[in-house]
Amino acid sequence: MQARLTAPNIQLNEMGKLKHLLTLEGLKQHHLQEILDTAETFIDPLDHKIKKVPLLRGKTIMNLFFEPSTRTRTTFEIAEKRLSADIESLDIQTSAAKKGESLLDTLWNLQAMQADMFVIRHAESGAAHFFAQHVSPHVHVLNAGDGQHAHPTQALLDMFTIRKKKGDIFDLTVAIIGDILHSRVVRSQIQALSILEAREIRVIGPKTLLPENPEALGVHVYHNIEEGLKDVDVVIMVRLQNERMKSALIPSEKEFFKRYGLTEKRLALAKPDAIVMHPGPINRGVEIDSAVADGAQSVILEQVTYGIAVRMAVMSIIMNNAEQLAYHRAQSAVTEQAQ
Repeated sequence: MQARLTAPNIQLNEMGKLKHLLTLEGLKQHHLQEILDTAETFIDPLDHKIKKVPLLRGKTIMNLFFEPSTRTRTTFEIAEKRLSADIESLDIQTSAAKKGESLLDTLWNLQAMQADMFVIRHAESGAAHFFAQHVSPHVHVLNAGDGQHAHPTQALLDMFTIRKKKGDIFDLTVAIIGDILHSRVVRSQIQALSILEAREIRVIGPKTLLPENPEALGVHVYHNIEEGLKDVDVVIMVRLQNERMKSALIPSEKEFFKRYGLTEKRLALAKPDAIVMHPGPINRGVEIDSAVADGAQSVILEQVTYGIAVRMAVMSIIMNNAEQLAYHRAQSAVTEQAQ
């Protein structure tokens, strides 16, 4: 599969607004702020429940998960239902793709079923871009995670959670701890934090779990967790991506927890009001202690809830942008005919 992962313009329409969401790379601060602000409108200020609205009534969204998923798939489906869309979730284990059908043939057949939007998760980096490059002009693609490349909606819901709990992101120091090398979530989180101008982004982990030249990402690197946690506002834990490791990069999970696991004692080095986050799934006793995961500073379950509102925001914005573009084109055509 050939797909350019560094060409953000494919995500934007001719008016500079979102057409697809494949990566946060190349997006501007106003794109992210619009999503975060829109997500806020879907949360009832009185009981904090997610509202149901008719914004995507009559639209068909297809969820194509070629990798296992619990939180992402479920929150996307709930978000789609809250937007009143018609949804179809493809069971890959019983689909023609399992029988050897190519990704492109799968795409064309599903598109023939009148899909308006695809939500895709795939083990290969670039799969979402590949879809976006081959869909019809009226069809939209959302990346729900592709290989080690990107997971934009997870990073956006993380930013929304931080904003809800801590206010403006630009004044915060954020530490990301764990398997930085293999995590598509971390890649997108760093991009989001950079776009939103966080004061400092720290990554903490062993050298074997860090990319080459991580400083080029605009982060500060720490191999000692105690030093890296000092005075941070936000702590984001990520799991060991064992399924993407080609060889043993740590002595053992027990040793990893001993050196990099988040305990109450280590958390005390952060600011007293620091929050603890984790995109899931959590491996208790490997990267985080249960006392911390379930503690007063943890906002892990709130991340899941906010994920519904953020994914509603992304889908509604993209569909609204398409309607605005269609109106703009129609107006331009009328003007040209009048001339």
